[in-house]
Amino acid sequence: MHILITGWFSFEGMGNTAGDMIARDNVCNWLKEANITYDVAVAAAFPYPGGVNWQTVYPSKYTDLLFVCGPFGNGWPVTDLLARFAGCRLIGLNLTLLQPLEEWNPFTILYERDSSAASNPDISIYAPPPKIPVVGVILITKQDEYGKRDQHEKAHEAIKRLTESSEMSVVYIDTALENNKGGLRTPGEIESLIAKMDAVITTRLHGTVLALKNGIPVLPIDSVTAGAKLSRQVKTLGWPVLINVENLDDGNLLEAFDFCLSKEAKMKAEECALKAVHTIDEIRAKLIIDLLSLKKVELQV
Repeated sequence: MHILITGWFSFEGMGNTAGDMIARDNVCNWLKEANITYDVAVAAAFPYPGGVNWQTVYPSKYTDLLFVCGPFGNGWPVTDLLARFAGCRLIGLNLTLLQPLEEWNPFTILYERDSSAASNPDISIYAPPPKIPVVGVILITKQDEYGKRDQHEKAHEAIKRLTESSEMSVVYIDTALENNKGGLRTPGEIESLIAKMDAVITTRLHGTVLALKNGIPVLPIDSVTAGAKLSRQVKTLGWPVLINVENLDDGNLLEAFDFCLSKEAKMKAEECALKAVHTIDEIRAKLIIDLLSLKKVELQV
């Protein structure tokens, strides 16, 4: 037995989804555990280690054609695929069949997602949840107050290189309330999104502060030459990670980012937040005392 695994990941321009590829990987794992030989047919846009092109491999190499996940009907490009592998048994798995089985049933084995005869859970639910970090990126805009010292474009290019260097789910978060790029409308909406991140990369002071407030490790990059308010705030909060724009190095950025994904960083972020709250609580108390003193003077006058 030698199976060719196909699906919408085998074609370009046919709406391949994350669910299709998760289902594919499930099937690959099942066949591997059963010591069943297989190849995976993929389009160039969806590479897979050892993947093949169904239009160029020899059909006689395979005993079975397995199509996994998604809608499946008696039309192009399925008809071209089936015609090329007409000598193979057809196995359908996790398919939504577009024709009633009574009218068209080309399968030797079929475990459908839904058809005129049955329905089953989508197999993408079977895979263990991924451990890919969700990373918020919060970028400053041009800071005219710093003149030529403002190097935010250089900093943002370095952030782009970092986020493209490894697998992560990047969420761009705009902290501006006027014309917010993400459609966020209130401070609470912005902060709640930041609080859902595993880590934050930012060139903004409040990106740093709101991340640490919620116990989220942050990689702050001060985009002003010689440092400015962001550097001062990071040091004030006691957060150990800070990159200055004149010392941007991809290796240092990656090392700092790796730290931000550690349990140690999570604990340190929570510690910084608690310490800051304690200090601000003292400021609040002193402020009230000062205001009441002013009020008392005013009443005497």
